[in-house]
Amino acid sequence: MTGMTSVELFAGAGGLGIGLHKAGFHPELVVERDGYCCDTIRENQAREHLLVRDWRLEPGDVRAVDFRSLEGKLDLISGGPPCQPFSMGGKHKAQADARDMFPEAVRAVREARPRAFVFENVKGLMRASFRNYFEYIRLQMQYPELVARPDEDWFEHLARLERRHTSGVGSDMSYRVVTQLLNAADHGVPQRRERVLFVGFREDLDLEFAFPLATHSADALIWSQFRTGEYWDRHKVATRDRPENSALTARAARMEAKPTTVGWQTVRDALKGLPDPEHDREAARKVANHRFQSGARSYPGHTGSPLDEPAKTLKAGVHGVPGGENMLLKPTGEVRYFTVRESARLQTFPDDYVFHGSWTETMRQLGNAVPVRLAEIVGRQVAHQLRFAA
Repeated sequence: MTGMTSVELFAGAGGLGIGLHKAGFHPELVVERDGYCCDTIRENQAREHLLVRDWRLEPGDVRAVDFRSLEGKLDLISGGPPCQPFSMGGKHKAQADARDMFPEAVRAVREARPRAFVFENVKGLMRASFRNYFEYIRLQMQYPELVARPDEDWFEHLARLERRHTSGVGSDMSYRVVTQLLNAADHGVPQRRERVLFVGFREDLDLEFAFPLATHSADALIWSQFRTGEYWDRHKVATRDRPENSALTARAARMEAKPTTVGWQTVRDALKGLPDPEHDREAARKVANHRFQSGARSYPGHTGSPLDEPAKTLKAGVHGVPGGENMLLKPTGEVRYFTVRESARLQTFPDDYVFHGSWTETMRQLGNAVPVRLAEIVGRQVAHQLRFAA
């Protein structure tokens, strides 16, 4: 069994879908309502990009899609339901927010009965004030056929789901669901980006699943920088230009053995090979989406991402691009905005994948995206388990 069938909901610019495609899932349907994101996917399709060329894009609202025709035909449903209700920077309405699309994700599972699903969201979903609603989401995914009644609020529905869960009564239409907060940096993404992952397998498959273990770490990066110097050697940084950090040097010295993990990937790692967009603009113009954007400034709380650490979490912003999260902090103390191409590198998109729209709009797409590498790693784990049940 080589390729497996899937449906991608809330596709955005394609990060989760591309990663899952690389893991072996081939979308029968891709749903996205944002016009700019659809334009990005279409532009890459026009360029015959292998990862999205054959996607059947459905531009529009998920709420208008009937998934019953796909019942029993799918290996996977995936997506990132709009996360504004749970973002640390949002209004924290949670269940009262009309933008909460988790019920639609659950409906898709109920109607199509896929063998598995993968849904993701922001770290804020796990904050203490949303704990009950987080459990409500998880139990709906576990028992998607137990639908809320017209006169039932979500607290009452949660109570019914809890009674079902503790009753021990199972069915083919229930799912085994696991959740975990993953830091993308721990899996080779050059960005400290935490996402909540929900993975479920249909009960009748009788499958086991565990999230992938971390392969990269801060300790391993510090070892290579302040114990062996291998990091600086690899980047051909002269000894006189290497930063001094007594705390990290002492931390490296206290390590009894070299970490078994690989070092976190840094901004310097991610940008390797790209021309400087500020000082080599002619060369930069030859690279897609690599135009210098002026106006970056540093202020308290917005100090940019240091060159020799993983980037801070790229953010979409509500009113334009938030400067601090999307800036490079140079060793000189100067700052500049990341270009779209640099941000795509930080999100592990392929270099030949282009983004449609203005700088602000494309940065919004990237700020909302799932790192391709993280999606692929989780997807390969899911695919591996599904092949056991093939």
